[in-house]
Amino acid sequence: MNTKRPSRHRKKESENDQKIPVKVREVHFDPETEPEDKKGRNTALGIITYTFVFLFMMMIGYLVYLNVWKADSLNSNAYNTKQDANEDKYIRGSIYSSDGQTLAYTNVDDDGTETRIYPYSNVFAHVIGYSSNGKSGLESTSNSDLMTSHTSVLTQLREESEDGKQLGDSVYTTLNTTLQQTAYDALGSYNGAVIAMEPDTGKILAMVSKPDFDPNAIEEIWEQVVNDSSSSVLLNRATQGLYPPGSTFKILTTLAYIRENPTTYSNFTFECEGTYEESGASIHCYNNKTHGTVDLKNAFAKSCNTAYASIGLGLDTGSLAEVCEEFLFNDSLPTSLQHSSSSFSLSSSASYGEIMQTAIGQGETLVTPLHMALITATVANGGIMMRPYLVDYIEASDGTLVSKNSASKYKRLMTTEEASVLNEYMEETVISGTATSLGWYDFTVAGKTGSAEYGTDSNGGTHSWFVGYSSSDDVDLVVVVIAEDGGAGSDTAVPVASQVFQAYYNYVAE
Repeated sequence: MNTKRPSRHRKKESENDQKIPVKVREVHFDPETEPEDKKGRNTALGIITYTFVFLFMMMIGYLVYLNVWKADSLNSNAYNTKQDANEDKYIRGSIYSSDGQTLAYTNVDDDGTETRIYPYSNVFAHVIGYSSNGKSGLESTSNSDLMTSHTSVLTQLREESEDGKQLGDSVYTTLNTTLQQTAYDALGSYNGAVIAMEPDTGKILAMVSKPDFDPNAIEEIWEQVVNDSSSSVLLNRATQGLYPPGSTFKILTTLAYIRENPTTYSNFTFECEGTYEESGASIHCYNNKTHGTVDLKNAFAKSCNTAYASIGLGLDTGSLAEVCEEFLFNDSLPTSLQHSSSSFSLSSSASYGEIMQTAIGQGETLVTPLHMALITATVANGGIMMRPYLVDYIEASDGTLVSKNSASKYKRLMTTEEASVLNEYMEETVISGTATSLGWYDFTVAGKTGSAEYGTDSNGGTHSWFVGYSSSDDVDLVVVVIAEDGGAGSDTAVPVASQVFQAYYNYVAE
């Protein structure tokens, strides 16, 4: 069968097969001539696209923030119902003082029953806290550390094979048992608080609050303390108690006056007659005492209310409020510790009486002992406020260092010159003013007393304050004391502070 094969040679094109050229029209896009409706649609699509991209990036950023920066805080929050999810896996770690004493640990019986033990009972009640019926204190803020293990993988596997539960990490605090016990005993039967801290590091060495409770018996006494609204036993007064600062506030009033009168403040003089009146409003010195002629230093040292009332009236509107704002009134303090915000209020239309009351630490001003400790430490530290902290380091049960905190500067809040002047005035308070009983030791002390009145004449009282520091030329320790209804600062708060200072130097000398 014959098969027709294609020719190996290409057939020659005929004249009729020639290609006809096609004329192509060139189109140039000019956005200025684009129809308005099309331009509008493109713009709207662009806005929607960028909006979704922006929202997506915000969501990613927020998730990173929650999982990196806020993880510990969220895990430790008492309202977080998932914070005890590791209880079946971990035995709660221990809490220690800086001098190696056990402040909290978990006892495990032969049958596996776990009991949280607080060897010092009431002494560290508020600062260490409790871990049943909710959590408070370091038991709350360090919850995620105590319920996590950073031992080696082999150690964790061995512990799991032995009893099925691992021992959580240990928290080593900055607290000193000698100072804590001394402060607790010195405050005695008074309600109030005592704080001792290093001004140049921010380490808190003691933190006492009364009335107190036994955290070992928190489950048994829970209904009683929760329903006792009159005494607020569970409130940590050192960080959450709000009090009128009384004359301790004159530290800030003095700073405002110095800043407003930088070249003439040392020329200030006032004739104290025990009472000062202006436009129907009057201020009295404590117990109507007459101080005579005083300059600014002596007015501060003797805590002359009438002199400071006149200073308050002489300040420009807003000067005192500006200083208070700078020192974090109506704001949070630079710390992870649970605390209340101190409050300050003085409007531009305030009456003479309101201004005078505010200048001497009364009026609408309220402050926490922790806040007063930071203000005092700022003076002692040459004008720099440090961030306060309670946890020194975290250690795994096998001795592995997990993390360590270090001194952290918050901000310079006053110049070295301003701090030097305030230091001089606080030294004078001990030399010739209201805290002379602190001037008889081998170490020097600088400070300020306060007698803070609250309530009305028929239903009120006077809180006793002292804020100060030792070894004023090379500061060692800041001590703040508030004794509720303790009367004059020199009567109650100063003796308490004296015992803490002495215990510190006796401890250091050992």
